[in-house]
Amino acid sequence: MMNVLSQLASALGRRDEVPNQELAADLVKRDDERSVKELIDNLQNKNKDIRSDCIKVLYEIAEQKPSLISGYAKEFLALLSDRNNRLQWGAMTALDHISAENPKFIYENLPVILDVADKGSVITKDHAVSILIKLCGNKEYADDAFPLLIEQLITAPANQLPKYAEDASHLARPENSSLFVKALSGRLKDMEKDTKRKRVEKVISKLSK
Repeated sequence: MMNVLSQLASALGRRDEVPNQELAADLVKRDDERSVKELIDNLQNKNKDIRSDCIKVLYEIAEQKPSLISGYAKEFLALLSDRNNRLQWGAMTALDHISAENPKFIYENLPVILDVADKGSVITKDHAVSILIKLCGNKEYADDAFPLLIEQLITAPANQLPKYAEDASHLARPENSSLFVKALSGRLKDMEKDTKRKRVEKVISKLSK
């Protein structure tokens, strides 16, 4: 069997992500825990390209089979403080995909996750909001996560708000829909693009019924 590192895009002299995506699919198909561990270990490799390829393969695995990497939540959390932006948002992507598998760990580390999201890239913030949405769907954590989600809707960049509103709208209940509506209505003045504003208005209309 080929060494897992030799199958990474950088090892093959490729600049596209296809080899990494194919490797992830193969590891998921074979439930290859040993190779996953090797990828985790090489997130600390001195070679930047290897680190970047490893995080790509790992978050692809997380999307397809979160149980295969959910035991490495601590390693992904540690990467949130990495100066390499690719590793940071890649780690947040992985944490998002495993948040339903390991909600207790995610919940306990929300302060770190949200702090990084506030300072990080759009992709980092997108996945942090997705994490909150998942926790809001979990009865054990919903009461604490919901106010944090509303706060994100109030402070989210105008370009991202329509997506967040649409993704979170299924969480609306008679007892909380007014909070949703208030948060979103207060943001309409920030929506300079008609298309973006109309998407938010559509969510508000749906929640107001």
